[in-house]
Amino acid sequence: MASGIGDAVAVRLSIPAKPEYISLGRLALTGLPRLRTFPDDVLADLKLALTEACTNSVRHAYDGGEGVVEIVYELHPDRLVVVVTDSGEGFDHDATGPDDETDELTEGGLGIAIIQALADELEISRRNGGGSRLRFVKRLSS
Repeated sequence: MASGIGDAVAVRLSIPAKPEYISLGRLALTGLPRLRTFPDDVLADLKLALTEACTNSVRHAYDGGEGVVEIVYELHPDRLVVVVTDSGEGFDHDATGPDDETDELTEGGLGIAIIQALADELEISRRNGGGSRLRFVKRLSS
């Protein structure tokens, strides 16, 4: 579903919290350059950041149970804002953050660091009523 927010266009997508549906979020993102062009390398970075954000919700929010991941794309003249939310258990970002002093890397756990490296802004918060909200912004050159 698409709607206008001032000079921005918003697209909202709800997917089942299952790994096989994450590609739908990437597909929707791939269509946004039809509304406002931006470089292929920026699109590739955005697809990776979105994949990591959705994977985080799928992996941590519902513990393999049923649930929904909501993705909102807000395409502004100068930036793209992506918000990924879920209503599940979420995760404790502070407990799994990059300041962890263990010497071993475990499988996963780098998604937030990847998003931080690719995005210009990143916010992670808990939603009122449960769940988590991850918002990232990528500034687009004119």
